Amino acid sequence: MPMPPLTRRALLALAVAATLPAPAFAQAFPDRPLRLVIPWPPGGTNDIVGRLVSDGMAHRLGQPVVIENRGGAGGALGAEVVAKSTPDGYTMLLGGSGSLTINQLVRKRLPYDPATAFAPIGMIGSGANVIVVHPSVPATTLRELQAVARNANPPLNYASPGVGSTGHAAGAMINQVLGVEMQHVPYRGTGPAMNDVVAGRIQVFTNALAPMQSQIEAGTVRALAIAGPRRNAALPNLPTTGEAGFPDIQAATWYALFATGGSPPDRVQRLFTALAETLADPEVRGKLEGGGLDVEPSESPAAFARFVAEDAARWEPVVRRAGVSVE
Repeated sequence: MPMPPLTRRALLALAVAATLPAPAFAQAFPDRPLRLVIPWPPGGTNDIVGRLVSDGMAHRLGQPVVIENRGGAGGALGAEVVAKSTPDGYTMLLGGSGSLTINQLVRKRLPYDPATAFAPIGMIGSGANVIVVHPSVPATTLRELQAVARNANPPLNYASPGVGSTGHAAGAMINQVLGVEMQHVPYRGTGPAMNDVVAGRIQVFTNALAPMQSQIEAGTVRALAIAGPRRNAALPNLPTTGEAGFPDIQAATWYALFATGGSPPDRVQRLFTALAETLADPEVRGKLEGGGLDVEPSESPAAFARFVAEDAARWEPVVRRAGVSVE
């Protein structure tokens, strides 16, 4: 008796499928929404960068990227969420020099092993930190700030986005290089710290440019110098710390994406490709650069992993000399 056409087609399909490699059965990645954990509260540079990049990646991945702000412990709380997530590529971390590199150097105990907890995806960009003061501080240069801080009683205070952040290490570096003793006041993110600087409760703040640019332009804070080797196009008249006479004050903040350690390499590569395409978008690049960021896409996840290791080696002696430590 002849076999019905439908059955013959079904058997033929099964025979063909049996000859295909296993990945052909796998569902396309991603097939559901992804999550991006930003380890700082809303309003700071990390939040601005993360939301801009995630929007572009969502368009290219064909799935929404849900933002989750988890601030605290200098970025360690949000990093822990990603480190302990299922290693399937669906959870990403907006990591950086503060939440990862500095944090692992200054904190004696972390709830994850930074060497294995994350799978590097790729760099977004970096920006030198800007040193600002409240207008009530009678200083327009770093040299004048040095004189004011040496004579201040009580001591001037400086804010940071959190204990163990890049801002914390940068503030300690400024203390050391200027030979002064300003008091550290940690906050839970850039936004709350900036609010108190503008209100005059904090005298000095060192942070990436993006969340401070509008306040600088409005005159509610005064920029003294940019802590990098070259001037920034967004503030072309602002001198570098080297031009101000203090070349040893160098503090840049970088931003990048990580997946949970152990995520499949092909999924990490898919995320890397979406990130690279997003950063190549002139509109996205323009917005990032307009916020004072130098867009610096990685060549590959492996190349970015090497950068992370080199950055930790560069900051380690800086943190040790500055004496920044968190129990």
